[in-house]
Amino acid sequence: LHRLEEVPLEVLRQRESKWLDMLNNWDKWMAKKHKKIRLRCQKGIPPSLRGRAWQYLSGGKVKLQQNPGKFDELDMSPGDPKWLDVIERDLHRQFPFHEMFVSRGGHGQQDLFRVLKAYTLYRPEEGYCQAQAPIAAVLLMHMPAEQAFWCLVQICEKYLPGYYSEKLEAIQLDGEILFSLLQKVSPVAHKHLSRQKIDPLLYMTEWFMCAFSRTLPWSSVLRVWDMFFCEGVKIIFRVGLVLLKHALGSPEKVKACQGQYETIERLRSLSPKIMQEAFLVQEGQLDGTCVASFYT
Repeated sequence: LHRLEEVPLEVLRQRESKWLDMLNNWDKWMAKKHKKIRLRCQKGIPPSLRGRAWQYLSGGKVKLQQNPGKFDELDMSPGDPKWLDVIERDLHRQFPFHEMFVSRGGHGQQDLFRVLKAYTLYRPEEGYCQAQAPIAAVLLMHMPAEQAFWCLVQICEKYLPGYYSEKLEAIQLDGEILFSLLQKVSPVAHKHLSRQKIDPLLYMTEWFMCAFSRTLPWSSVLRVWDMFFCEGVKIIFRVGLVLLKHALGSPEKVKACQGQYETIERLRSLSPKIMQEAFLVQEGQLDGTCVASFYT
């Protein structure tokens, strides 16, 4: 895992006290000072309060309060063997170097199994999709299983609706939207990808479905998620546009990617510089205007 950008301790303590005040008076802040919350999410949520803040921002906390005992009920149910086998096979692939998930049958893998199984029972018509596993794993690093479950529900139903259903129609549509936005943000990258007839699904599926948790360095993942929980899917679009623009946005870069294979490889092994959290936040705000017209 990559080193987090250093925030001076004094600044961190100030941010913590501001966030504590917000979390303790959440409804008031949401009603009157939503812009302030957004700016504070852009700066990054203090690590000690991140899990709690994500629950408030996503509405997972309210969902849990509205459904007392629901997770326990799902947890105790046997589940559909068809999904259980697939989930079981995926457990050890999630963040295998993280202390929580390192041992087979360890508490991290057990909780991950519980959360994913519960979702297949909560939405049997959707079942399980592989991309849900890294999402649930990131949540479990920040909160207990029951809270992680309700945040996962919110991501699947409110933030990225339709992404995890079998037909992948929603992700296909967002791939097309991303590609049309790219024309405004980086005509050079757009022209190159058009000329090579590269379907957006080839490079953006994992980015979007896993909310960059399998793409970016860890500190950037957390920073993107802080903003994603506050502002929604447009943050995922902004990050995608920054990566495409800076990976393929100049004649020199395009020249180095003559064929489809080279282009896709370039997008799979992105330069560390363009994945740094400060760079993504700054560039994402600059490219955010065209996204805002689609997603406001």
